[in-house]
Amino acid sequence: MRNVILLSFTLLLIPACNLSSGSPPLTIETLRAQVTTTPADAPSSTPFPNVTSFPPAIPSPSTDGPTGKIVYTCQVSGNQICIINPDGTGFLQLTSDPIRHWYASFSPDGSSVIYSAYAKDNVFEIYELNLTNGITTQLTHELGVLIAPEISPDGMSIVFTWGNAAGASQIWVMGRDGKNPHRINSLGWDPTWSPDGKQILFASWWEGARQLFVMNANGSGEKKITAFDALRGRSDWSPDGQWMVAYNGPEWHREVFIFRPDFSDLRQLTPAGGNSQGPSFSPDGKWVTFTSYFDHYGDDLGCEIYIIRVDGTDLRRLTDNAYCDYQPRWGP
Repeated sequence: MRNVILLSFTLLLIPACNLSSGSPPLTIETLRAQVTTTPADAPSSTPFPNVTSFPPAIPSPSTDGPTGKIVYTCQVSGNQICIINPDGTGFLQLTSDPIRHWYASFSPDGSSVIYSAYAKDNVFEIYELNLTNGITTQLTHELGVLIAPEISPDGMSIVFTWGNAAGASQIWVMGRDGKNPHRINSLGWDPTWSPDGKQILFASWWEGARQLFVMNANGSGEKKITAFDALRGRSDWSPDGQWMVAYNGPEWHREVFIFRPDFSDLRQLTPAGGNSQGPSFSPDGKWVTFTSYFDHYGDDLGCEIYIIRVDGTDLRRLTDNAYCDYQPRWGP
């Protein structure tokens, strides 16, 4: 029997799971079916077993096949961080401690994974796991509800979503070592860097409906760039800066869309019927990974990791489990 811990605050998590697009921003309560045990206090720096055997990415025999690695949240035992090669090989569970883990992403060089994890009620911390030596380092200390961290392209800064028990959702930035955390936007979530690190793409409802916005890395120059009818949150920017991806649509009918940064050349990327969500570009910009339910449609735990070419062809499934795999992020 699950021992479910409910948090009292409204938290703007936008995971790849089936929640109504007409509802208010997501809350911890809506994710209660995904959590399991009460966590022990996490150490600030601990070695993680088996990471030293981290498998190398295995390129496809095709000259333009997918390369790199994909990190994601896997519900193998609660919410853990897992990793897989883009051809479906090399699966490895990176975390196993009994706390909930979310929103993993790679460092620019692929040598580490950064993620958010539950510490105690109303507190999520940010951790970085070094894939070379297996050391996990806690970067933050009781700042609030910290989720969706991403390291800047130059490796010097981390952008993340900050929340609190009152329901706030803001964009913050701090140093790679966790120092000098500060707010740069007072209403937003799911931030991601532009390829050159000069701008940040994020979701917000400044003008009513949820849309994507872009701002400078210091929080200035904010502008709305999308006009979706049912935007969720998780998005990404292609490595060459020429394209963006996001997901949109009503419950069980969500799709991944690709478009220019000025919202031109908009087209649906994923085939209809999968309830597709949470996209991320490959390092070469030729592929997109995402969560979908193509093979288990209608099953709340049926979400799996897929990849597809940016022209909408060559759909491939990477996982097939009795639990949900979601929030994929592609790295080198």
